[in-house]
Amino acid sequence: MKRCLSFAFMAFLALGAHAQSKVYVTREITPESLVRIYKALGRTAEGRVAVKISTGESQKTGYLRPMFIKPLLDEVHGTIVECNTAYPGTRNTTEAHRQTVRKHGFTAVAPVDIMDEEGDMNIPVKDTAHIKYDIVGKHLAYYDFMINLAHFKGHQMGGFGGVLKNASIGVASSAGKAYIHSAGVTDDVAKMWSHIDDQDGFVESMASAAQAVHDYFGNGERIVYIAVMNNMSIDCDCNANPQKPLIADYGIVASLDPVACDQACYDIVAKIHKDAHNNPQPLLDRIAQQHGTHILTWGEKIGLGSRKYEIVNIDK
Repeated sequence: MKRCLSFAFMAFLALGAHAQSKVYVTREITPESLVRIYKALGRTAEGRVAVKISTGESQKTGYLRPMFIKPLLDEVHGTIVECNTAYPGTRNTTEAHRQTVRKHGFTAVAPVDIMDEEGDMNIPVKDTAHIKYDIVGKHLAYYDFMINLAHFKGHQMGGFGGVLKNASIGVASSAGKAYIHSAGVTDDVAKMWSHIDDQDGFVESMASAAQAVHDYFGNGERIVYIAVMNNMSIDCDCNANPQKPLIADYGIVASLDPVACDQACYDIVAKIHKDAHNNPQPLLDRIAQQHGTHILTWGEKIGLGSRKYEIVNIDK
């Protein structure tokens, strides 16, 4: 009981009694607006900059296209970073992944680093309810700053994929992905699928891993979060044949607070009215079915960020 009270009190102190994070929004989805919203955050990427994206399982998915992100990459002199997947496909080995990133055009716009190409490493987690450490690509140690550049959409297992998923599953090595998906039971990819019955444990493990990455970059002082809300299928970019998006493209959302960033994206979708161009219900149903918003409540509980936020429209 004392441990639980202490943990809750620490999270309270981390968030502040009335913490309200700023979330920046633009309705423009252009290379120029992507650079503009990054600058609006007021935190300059310095040193060796990792730009974490999803490179996409196939060209049918909604991954962020190379020419769209190129001006931002040029602005920060960034390296695109990724890790191999934990399921059979086009990115489950470094060789296959490199072929995919070339095919998808990423090597034409920036250096690409498959961070677990030479193995992985453990980084500390604060929340040890399920995972006792976070297993990330070994090359994460090369970088001084991270731009978490996510494509907001649904996800088959997590309900939705935004900046929190991009920081947790995305930065985890193949073994790390197995460890998170199994809620700390195994880091063996071959055994992972026999231990995916604890859905809330999986979602909580994602929040814990996202916090580990956040803390790794100077306790959150050397990382920013950007989510592009376009091509919002109910399926993730890790699905080679995603369902057609039923929601019109919205814009770009950014924050220094990953919980606030994902919360704002969810709230935007939840407030969309069904009409001839929009049907948000299938995505909302997917999120509800997988307890997707639990990552937001758990992330706030462990002190990763706040669900309270103030919208700053940079289009004005």
